[in-house]
Amino acid sequence: MAIEVRTCNTVEEFSAAVGAIAEYGAWTIDEETATSFRRVLPLERMHAAFDGDRAVGGAGAFPFEFSIPGGSVPCAGVTVVGVYPTYRRRGVLTSMMRVQLAEAHERGDPIAALWASDERIYGRYGFGLASLAGNIDLPRGESAFFRPFENGVTVRYVEAGEVRETFDPVWKRVRSERPGMFARTKDWWESRIADDPEGWRPPGAGPKRFVVAQVDGAVEGYAVYRHAPKYEGGEDVGRLRANEVLATSLRATAALWRYLFDIEWVQGTLAFHLPVDHDLFFLLERPRRMRFRVGDGLWVRLVEVGAALSARGYAADGAVVFDVVDDFCPWNEGRWRLADGVAKPSQASAQLRLDVSALGSVYLGGFTFEQLVRGGRAEELRRGAAARADALFATRRAPWCPEIF
Repeated sequence: MAIEVRTCNTVEEFSAAVGAIAEYGAWTIDEETATSFRRVLPLERMHAAFDGDRAVGGAGAFPFEFSIPGGSVPCAGVTVVGVYPTYRRRGVLTSMMRVQLAEAHERGDPIAALWASDERIYGRYGFGLASLAGNIDLPRGESAFFRPFENGVTVRYVEAGEVRETFDPVWKRVRSERPGMFARTKDWWESRIADDPEGWRPPGAGPKRFVVAQVDGAVEGYAVYRHAPKYEGGEDVGRLRANEVLATSLRATAALWRYLFDIEWVQGTLAFHLPVDHDLFFLLERPRRMRFRVGDGLWVRLVEVGAALSARGYAADGAVVFDVVDDFCPWNEGRWRLADGVAKPSQASAQLRLDVSALGSVYLGGFTFEQLVRGGRAEELRRGAAARADALFATRRAPWCPEIF
């Protein structure tokens, strides 16, 4: 029987589709989990692959508004993608991705983005590695700053019910300056950030704690963290887990991290998905002690090359002609001339030839055309074209998404 891919029509179909990836993640799609998901992932945004009446795979796409250099665009936030083990190697994933991207194109989403569970998979569908992120594990005794920060910042607790109201203005301010972040809705703040189901806590970790950094009553930053206590031989060897720390000023950044680093009954602080240009590299006296480990972050796919390139801001004047290869979304194939911030189909001679996945890698400013050429992911057809393109695509801040979606 042929596999049919379509959007889910019922809660039961939704749960069965999400269950494909849940099987690999060792979690259960119960009624509470399904209800929480559906607050931010509508039925019509969840695709399932069906063999008859049985869901054998699923792929969702959050309806995001995504920050890009110079603005923001609608984005398909690809999520909970999986195929049941009994249907592997039958083209189910390819079928779901084809339908999902075609529908994103019809909706007018210029881009799609995801976090890759396996970095070998999504290049086949036109996604390119677009940002890097780092984890740290800083011992408590190695957290001294290069100089004291006496800046009048007060750090105080807030309750889960206050999270959206107090945190959202900070998120919006940071998002306006940083490519790669999505606008958080009321439902997202409540169900994904403030909510804290016990079954979703990391092993050995306690409940979420919420604090804000404020000056004269004005909130300039916030932190979400957990204690993960552990004792061996009568000594504490646990870690504080910093889930998310955002601030709109250096003084608030310093105050929040100083507060976290100084919490007792832990041996150190773990933090995840930090930007590669984080202020801690210069705040800390011994930044090497963070053991900053870098891995891939966001992957981006240009669903509509012309619209995506035209929505972006550019750092310089000039023009460049791309010869874009896109076997999966053929409407993107061919030559595109980017000039005065607008990309249009062109018959002009191409200066750079590259796969659409390579355009995804440079779109947010996380990588350069020179890197793509050196790495064999792009071909420079006219000397100096990569450097000219890099002058256009340059950004002030590295792209960053603090949260895996």
